[in-house]
Amino acid sequence: MNRVLAHTGAKYPIVQAPMGWIARRALASAVSRAGGLGIIETSSGETANCQAEITAMAALGLPFGVNLPIRFLSDDAMLKFVCTSGVKFVTTSAGSPSKFIAPLHDAGITVYHAVPTVDAAMKCVDAGIDGLVVEGGEGGGFKSPEEVSTLVLLQAIRARADVPMIAAGGICDGRGMAAAFACGAEGIQMGTRFVSCTESPVHANYKNAIVSAKETGTWLLNTKASPCIRALKSERTRLIHDAGLMPPDTFKGIQDVYFGGNMEAAPALAGQTVGLIDEIKSAQDIIERTVAEFFAITARLGALASARAFG
Repeated sequence: MNRVLAHTGAKYPIVQAPMGWIARRALASAVSRAGGLGIIETSSGETANCQAEITAMAALGLPFGVNLPIRFLSDDAMLKFVCTSGVKFVTTSAGSPSKFIAPLHDAGITVYHAVPTVDAAMKCVDAGIDGLVVEGGEGGGFKSPEEVSTLVLLQAIRARADVPMIAAGGICDGRGMAAAFACGAEGIQMGTRFVSCTESPVHANYKNAIVSAKETGTWLLNTKASPCIRALKSERTRLIHDAGLMPPDTFKGIQDVYFGGNMEAAPALAGQTVGLIDEIKSAQDIIERTVAEFFAITARLGALASARAFG
């Protein structure tokens, strides 16, 4: 039994990342309809809008989840709302989930926490978390300044704990999914791949920038302060990279990037999978191809195992 599928109710253990402003009903419903698990974000801080998105998503009757970024929640309004909204699956991030687990569990909600290190993972396990989103440094958005790859983290955490893991960072297809499963994951999370999909609400300039970028097309920024982020290379991010620190107003124009297409208005968050993405596809196509490729690879590896051969 795949525990991620049991916890989420999705057809496939493929989760859409909770990108601020982007991960709302239009994208989440497309992912869930395609068999994955759409996630509604709350990191934008637009409490009323996010609550409306959760309510509308719940009315569709599709499996979905909600992300609660602990450090970015100004009060407990969103936590209380989620506990009474009928949501069955929540990911927490950006802080300690210890005070969130009990009220979410009391509401019958399964809770996974996003972790960038083994130490963070073990603290979550000790606190009674149901599962982990294991976030490697390859991923886009807010990151740990101490880069550890997804494959290393998966192996290191699996050696210490038996909780279900969703691998995040550096995965955008069936090859990445197969590699993650080989290291102990039971699901994957994709952000950059879904940001650039047909149903994503972001401007075409953003999607095209992802498609045209190389594997070296991102920078890890603000590594000596907080928050540390991974974003596409641009003139604006070059200045931040060279300076080593982000100005306080760095994200002031983020919605102009997302929805206005001004790629210099703020850092355009993206992971290293930009070098693997060469086409804008529908969520349905992305998920179907990922699943088909995953099974083709695992079938080949299974045949090798049966034959006790390496090729």
